[in-house]
Amino acid sequence: MTKTLIVLLLVVCCQLTAASKPELLLAQVYNDTVDVQQYWVSEKLDGVRAYWDGKQLISRGGNVIAAPAWFVADFPPQPLDGELWLGRNKFAETLSIVSKQQPVDSEWQQIRYYLFELPQAKGSFTERINALQRLVAQQNSRYLMLVPQFRIADQAALAAKLSELEQAGAEGLMLHHQDALYKTGRSNDLLKLKSYQDTEAQVIGYRPGKGKYQGMVGALIVKTADGKIFAIGSGLTDALRQTPPPIGSVITYRYNGLTKHGLPRFARFVRLRQAL
Repeated sequence: MTKTLIVLLLVVCCQLTAASKPELLLAQVYNDTVDVQQYWVSEKLDGVRAYWDGKQLISRGGNVIAAPAWFVADFPPQPLDGELWLGRNKFAETLSIVSKQQPVDSEWQQIRYYLFELPQAKGSFTERINALQRLVAQQNSRYLMLVPQFRIADQAALAAKLSELEQAGAEGLMLHHQDALYKTGRSNDLLKLKSYQDTEAQVIGYRPGKGKYQGMVGALIVKTADGKIFAIGSGLTDALRQTPPPIGSVITYRYNGLTKHGLPRFARFVRLRQAL
């Protein structure tokens, strides 16, 4: 059984206590008409989004994350927004750790909470960055970190930085307007930039494998939210072909634009959807 499927079972078997679903700041997809000099730029961390309400960590889906008491002991009593992150290309391991209702200390010691927003705070994003820097320094917690923010001169420099970080294993970039006041929901105040697109689809069936994949799954048959049905075979490991994501589960896939028929081009499996 693969790590990803183990993660799914952990989440199904170990449902966490529901909390109020947090209202979060969400990103729009980047477009090259924006003036990049007006934005702070940071790496897009491929971790687990977590909202600190002053007392506990809450997932994007509104479930309490069972972090050890010592992990959050030095967190401030004010709301924070960030990412529980283990490192690049370690999403499945991160999700496995933070999904457990009974936290394992040795696992949580590897996790850091990287902050990128100060919810409900007044002032511009630039002012909130400065406030976050002071807060992290004052709290002096080894588990509380700040996502590095930097400036980019122009579109060419932005493309070069994206290429550099993606080659190093990063998921992409985030751009946050320097003058943006804090507000929840989706707007151009926050943009995400990747060299590929990704979205989700539901597994509705399987295509049998051929040749070396005889007796295994050759491709997943999936259905998008708008009703489009297609197959995804790329990105599936041999283990996943032997024990595929179950019918009804939701997967994340990457693609490079759409065909003339509106179907994802070069679709490839990434992972089971984050279930927190």
